[in-house]
Amino acid sequence: MGVRRFGVLALVAASVLVFASDLSSTGPRAGTITGPYAYLLASSTDLGPSRDGDAQLTLALHRRDRPAAVFDWADRHDLSVAWQPGHNWAVVKGPAQHLAHAFDVEVHDYRGRRGQVFYASPQQPRVPDALRSDVDGLGRILGYIPHHTSHLPMVPLDVPDKGLSPAALRHTYNVDPLTAEGYTGKGITIVFFAFDGFEQADLDLFADTFGLPRFTPEVIGGELDAPRGETTMDLQVAHAVAPDARKVVVSARPTVAGDGTFVKVGEMFADADRRYPGAVWSLSIGWGCDKLITAADLAPVRSALAAAQANGTTAFNASGDLAGLECKGGDEWSAPPGEDDIGLDSVASLPEITDVGGTTLSTDADGRWLAEQAWFDVPLSVGTGGGVSALFDRPEWQRGVLPDESPDRRLTPDVAAVADPFTGVRIVFQQTPLVGGGTSQSAPIWAGFAAVMNQYLLANGGQAIGELNPKLYRIAAGAALPAFRDVTLGGNVVADAAPGYDLATGLGTPDIANLVRNLLALQESGA
Repeated sequence: MGVRRFGVLALVAASVLVFASDLSSTGPRAGTITGPYAYLLASSTDLGPSRDGDAQLTLALHRRDRPAAVFDWADRHDLSVAWQPGHNWAVVKGPAQHLAHAFDVEVHDYRGRRGQVFYASPQQPRVPDALRSDVDGLGRILGYIPHHTSHLPMVPLDVPDKGLSPAALRHTYNVDPLTAEGYTGKGITIVFFAFDGFEQADLDLFADTFGLPRFTPEVIGGELDAPRGETTMDLQVAHAVAPDARKVVVSARPTVAGDGTFVKVGEMFADADRRYPGAVWSLSIGWGCDKLITAADLAPVRSALAAAQANGTTAFNASGDLAGLECKGGDEWSAPPGEDDIGLDSVASLPEITDVGGTTLSTDADGRWLAEQAWFDVPLSVGTGGGVSALFDRPEWQRGVLPDESPDRRLTPDVAAVADPFTGVRIVFQQTPLVGGGTSQSAPIWAGFAAVMNQYLLANGGQAIGELNPKLYRIAAGAALPAFRDVTLGGNVVADAAPGYDLATGLGTPDIANLVRNLLALQESGA
């Protein structure tokens, strides 16, 4: 598999270097941003110095008290500061050319290939000396973040195995013992962050077809796009596992209207936490790849996630469907394939997120598990996402896996579930029976698992899971009951599946009845 992963990349390395050299005839100046960010700007039309009157930049702060130096410095440069008490981040705002002067960079307007106009600086600003006492790092001066949801083709039900029924899905991952005891997610809320909507008639037909209770999701946060199947699938596969959980759809469309995307994502998360404390979250959205931004850009998202987890929330995110090449530009930019394509979706890079990879599943007619391998469809250039973060150091709880992996950064995914659209879960879209797929199926499956597990934990003297990752890795290192099925076949562009943790399927796929009992034991021990 090593030849498959890197042979093509080696052949195109020279052309990548030529492309990068064309960005500047005199070579990259100090602070010039390369890689996917440079490809985005090079594939857009430069409209000259930006005329935007309200540009912004995120600052990661050393502390959570008022950053007095930032306020003083901003006032001297005719900029404003947005900061809330207790936050370890702030935003400086003002006309684009004021930002350009204050940080000694260029800021231009660009027209992207989709017609969007946005401001951006081709250089990464440095922390001014006057701010070093307060500021830990700076984000990008970038008024647009590419975004997407999964658009995998759904498979009609003429495939031999007809896909997994809800009962077979529960049986495959050993949810059955909990379901038999009445644990169906009752009293737990699952929040789905989405761009597109759903048709109630599809949800009703799905429920009726499989003998599940009908449900009507609550929708908040503004208008959703026309149904494209993503949210429909998310809702149905979670309902297949946790039919009595409350389902809420939050429109994420406002996060990509204008600039400040990650500030808006943080605000969206904080609002969901206020409305539904202790809920389980499911995300199948890509807000740009991790090489487009800096860790400081994600400070608002990390802060909101940490606050929600303190209230019992567990968040699951799809690892991506490009087999580890999440930095490919698609409709946003064109570039020869190369190492710069390797990357993670920005949110998938966060240590606070439980990142979910995907598998190809084999079962018998009753849904009894037979085998799994990492999902990778080479002809379609799709497969489970995974890899090494470009932004965040490896968390302490992950240091026991892949000790020789360099650099010592956050590894993804954490866990996996079925994602191959030829072995996925039966759903209904546009009143048509289909089979779902993609890691954007795997993430809501895990959200359904967490809803069932939370109900079990609360009923047995425990508490809502909250931050899950440290517990997952501790259980994988040794627990009373085997909680994971190790996936050792297949792989993606980044790595092969292998015994133990790997960068395609993480710790593996779950035995939920065993996992939740291990979690309860950890809680009872005070660990």
